[in-house]
Amino acid sequence: QVQLVESGGGLVQAGGSLRLSCAASGRTFSSYAMGWFRQAPGKEREFVAAISRNSAITKYEDSVKGRFTISRDNAKNTVSLQMNSLKPEDTAVYYCAADSTSNYYRAPDDEHQYDYWGQGTQVTVSS
Repeated sequence: QVQLVESGGGLVQAGGSLRLSCAASGRTFSSYAMGWFRQAPGKEREFVAAISRNSAITKYEDSVKGRFTISRDNAKNTVSLQMNSLKPEDTAVYYCAADSTSNYYRAPDDEHQYDYWGQGTQVTVSS
């Protein structure tokens, strides 16, 4: 099993930046593909970004391409989401998730693929 704890959320003005981090417990972090999802009030949870076990593959939701960057450090058991040029529509609770079944070259965008989830961190972008 793995436990995930997100941090780095907060309130920022439109056009600003935030960096979210997710710390994972356990010794097998490199065995998991990792993803970020978000859920805005009154909306379903949606995919944001994912990264494969070896960082070779990354995937982004269309609206965040060019603004968000996902990265991971397997030595430190962390995955990060750098968010630039933030927009009010990025306001949501952001969740980190781990997928234990993907091979080295998969970065799933389907939330049902993920086994473990963090508690979430709130990101609020003011206009």
